[in-house]
Amino acid sequence: MHRASRSRFIHSPVAHAVLSLVSCTMLGLGHGGPAYAQSPVPTPGQAQELPGVKTSDGAPVLLRSSSMLAEQPPGGPGIGLPTVVFGNRVSGRPDLEIVVEGEAELRRGGSAIRADRIEHDQPTDVVKARGNVRVNSSGNLYNGPELEIKLDTFEGFFLTPDYRFLQNDGYGTADRIDFLDDKRLVAHNATFTTCQRGEGPSWMPAWIVKATTLKLDREADVGEASGGVLRFMNVPILAAPTFSFPLSDKRKSGVLPPTLAIDSLSGTAVTVPYYFDIAPNRDATFSPTLMSKRGVDLAGEFRYLEPAYRGELRASLMPGDRLRNSNRWSYNYVHGGGLDTRIAAIGGVGLSLNLNRVSDNNYWRDFPRAGNSLTQRLLANDATVSWGRGYFTTSLRTLTYQTLQDVTSTIIPPYDRLPQLTATYARVNVPVAGLEGLDYSITTDYTRFESDRSLTRQPNGNRAFALAQVSRPWIRPGGYITPKLMLNTATYQFDGPLANGARTASRTVPTFSLDSGLTFEREAGYFGRAYTQTLEPRAFYVHTPYRDQSNLPNYDSGANDFNFATVFTENTFVGNDRISDSNLLTLGLTSRLLDPKTGAEALRVGVAQRLRFKDQRVTLPGGLPVTDRFSDLIFGASIGVAPAWALDTTVQYNPKTNISERSTVGARYNPGNYRVISTSYRRQRNVSEQFDVGWQWPINDLWGDKGKDLGAGRGQGAGRWYSVGRLNYSVPDKKFVDMVLGIEYDGCCWIGRVVLERTQLGQVLAGSSSNSTSIKFQLEFVGFSRIGANPLKTLKANIPRYQYLREQGTTPSRFTNYD
Repeated sequence: MHRASRSRFIHSPVAHAVLSLVSCTMLGLGHGGPAYAQSPVPTPGQAQELPGVKTSDGAPVLLRSSSMLAEQPPGGPGIGLPTVVFGNRVSGRPDLEIVVEGEAELRRGGSAIRADRIEHDQPTDVVKARGNVRVNSSGNLYNGPELEIKLDTFEGFFLTPDYRFLQNDGYGTADRIDFLDDKRLVAHNATFTTCQRGEGPSWMPAWIVKATTLKLDREADVGEASGGVLRFMNVPILAAPTFSFPLSDKRKSGVLPPTLAIDSLSGTAVTVPYYFDIAPNRDATFSPTLMSKRGVDLAGEFRYLEPAYRGELRASLMPGDRLRNSNRWSYNYVHGGGLDTRIAAIGGVGLSLNLNRVSDNNYWRDFPRAGNSLTQRLLANDATVSWGRGYFTTSLRTLTYQTLQDVTSTIIPPYDRLPQLTATYARVNVPVAGLEGLDYSITTDYTRFESDRSLTRQPNGNRAFALAQVSRPWIRPGGYITPKLMLNTATYQFDGPLANGARTASRTVPTFSLDSGLTFEREAGYFGRAYTQTLEPRAFYVHTPYRDQSNLPNYDSGANDFNFATVFTENTFVGNDRISDSNLLTLGLTSRLLDPKTGAEALRVGVAQRLRFKDQRVTLPGGLPVTDRFSDLIFGASIGVAPAWALDTTVQYNPKTNISERSTVGARYNPGNYRVISTSYRRQRNVSEQFDVGWQWPINDLWGDKGKDLGAGRGQGAGRWYSVGRLNYSVPDKKFVDMVLGIEYDGCCWIGRVVLERTQLGQVLAGSSSNSTSIKFQLEFVGFSRIGANPLKTLKANIPRYQYLREQGTTPSRFTNYD
């Protein structure tokens, strides 16, 4: 059959049924096929049965219309996908072959083939295409002169093709591609890069992989190059008989790119990690590191994730550290989550572990970035088993510390808790004796405290305490009032005598508090915008009688920080060894500007002060009674009227001396992606004063280059330089305490980073520097791999709102390259 106009033909086991969904003319073969009338198209959500077509279990196949295109084409047992062909001339024999010539096109499922000529042998389902062949397989594109493929399995070959992959936007050419199936292929004498082709005949990508054989597995998202060489700026930088690389962020076992770092303490460090993809919810990394000044450090990490719990183990071993002439080691283990008891009646059981240990007292100096603890010289080993059911919870905890001592700066270690047993029963909104809305709770605690007596100078002992409290909140839209009664009692037993000779002690302290507040609202307009403005006065009264606690040891109590969170609390101390006597009233006033549509807070200002009616006589050891009738004033403000600007400030002001005791001011300017500047000023009178600034900013804009897109995600544009860093300056010391300075370059298909990090450690060794300085270099080949030390964790931890230049976006659709 020959026709001058472009023709379309559909043939498959379900061809007759899908005609109702295809607006085209069906053409028969030989002497002409029958004409079929269109069936009514089903309305959205309405299913239509395919006549005469059944699934493998005998059920009818249903078609349901949808406004969404399917990312995965239909398939499976019992479903035969239709084959659609187009062309200027269509000829062939029924159920044997079809030949399409002139702008020929064949489609089935997620695959489309275009060529000057296409032959489809129906018994073998083999397609042969010649001349300007273009294949789109689920968004992956191939172009070349000659193709032979088996449609149902996608097995075949492609001669001298070029290709482009959807997942990572990778490109390449090959002498030949052998398709193993629709997910796997082998390319011979192949190239691979993610650099898009530019203008000019002499175009050469910034980086390219050339390999004798290139195996690509898009199901596992892994590529393997045999006889491969990675060239950057036409300079070979990596060559190996065989190396693998990821085609996406999907995990895979194998050698990771080596990292290189320069450290003032350890010298040049080269790490070659090996990653083990054990299971979808388990993995491990072995990271041996060669340090030029120290030797070999054998480090590793193991992670696991279950529906009810997760954990991570890190450990390292350095046999024979040349700088210390000793073996060095460390480990950190974190686990958290529930235990599967399999018995619902038992209730919920949880287990939490945080274990930290190092080999010696100098470890924190020599390896300042190795620890996972917030306090480098106090390493907690904390294990807790908890159980809860209904209103009752209980826990058993052991907590010990490894204290890394320094003869020039001794630390008084915290007390170990061996063990600590707690139990709590809590109810809210409970009717009792005709009174509704009562909240009450009872908390009990038994703890064994142990520490080095030569440092603490007080006996170890056991403490048992109980805290009972009951309150009745009245809450209305315009305000609230909450009276509360508390009773705190504790008993002690000591291993040795106290200063007064006693080996036991006890204390019982009652407390009454009354918390109240009002909320006034009005419509207001500022800065040309409409707001809801609030005025929220608050009054908090607390009365606790004096009980002499001067002879009691102090195992876990300390002074509460004076801020908006603690000024409205019953006890001025944290912990349970000191309960402050109080007869005071705290007054506060807050005003907010709220967006009436979203409720977003554009501005908040507040002030608070304590009025003391009686001296506070209970103090911490070595402290003095508090006699001021008026506490310091606390002022606070948070401003976010403009989307790009944010300002937070807190001032603690002494009205007697007219001096600010403590001030914190922070501002942030964030006008768009990859543009942020954060500054802060912190001052505590006679203690510290520091300036802090962090930033990420495109340097091109400093020179007036504002024409390039800085949108989120991939494709920020080539040739952009970014400055990143954070500086912390101490005014009393007249020097920078901590420093991070870096440069990033986005070359579109590659990113370069150089980051300098300096951390103050104090005195290390006689005659050596008190700072740790490291330089990290990294080349990131977008969609391929990274080579060098990884500074991204450092930048993310130090720069507020830092953004990765190539953040992972959504998975691209196969219809991105659909044609």
